[in-house]
Amino acid sequence: MTSFLDPLLILVLAINFYALGVSRIRSVIHVVGFQGILLGVFPLFVHAEIGLRGILLMAITITVKGFVIPMFLVRAMREVNAQHEATPVISYMSSLLLGALGTGLAIEFASSLPLVDGHEKLLVVPASLSTVWAGFLMLTTRRKAIMQVLGYLLLENGIFLFGLLLLEAMPLMMEIGVLLDVFTGVFVMGIIIHHINREFSSMSSEHLSALKE
Repeated sequence: MTSFLDPLLILVLAINFYALGVSRIRSVIHVVGFQGILLGVFPLFVHAEIGLRGILLMAITITVKGFVIPMFLVRAMREVNAQHEATPVISYMSSLLLGALGTGLAIEFASSLPLVDGHEKLLVVPASLSTVWAGFLMLTTRRKAIMQVLGYLLLENGIFLFGLLLLEAMPLMMEIGVLLDVFTGVFVMGIIIHHINREFSSMSSEHLSALKE
């Protein structure tokens, strides 16, 4: 089933570029959620036998990343009436160029890593590093807090993708802990979004420095 893996990883990379180049918040929420669903089924393609532990991880990943978190983000977007990221720190074209540069460097760096037999020819490591880079770009170059949350999710998706190579070695609690970290991060950012909007009728994170206890 590894023959299907690389096309799916190319789709993951395409989602990264889409998220970096689109200003419409709802569209980014949907594609990041779809990326989470893709990550949820990847254990089937990376490991021949995943067992009950792997199936449980798949179910939790698809539910949390693909449905629960996007649902919360869409609700937050509606409550604060935000539709677009109009003025990012750098332009969308610059974001795409930096994303392309990071993807190229990720492919080059991954080729130098000492991977086990069977993994060195897959795009898992380059795709994971590129996704981390795309998430970091969104997290640091977007002004609206909800877009920064989506950047955080992209970054964690990259970490999760890399961790799939270690699925047989990682304890189940650690895997669930990664998902819990994502859920907690989104919950905390939701509180921040609420306070920003309540105080300033805006979702721009530039107002964070003015928030008082």
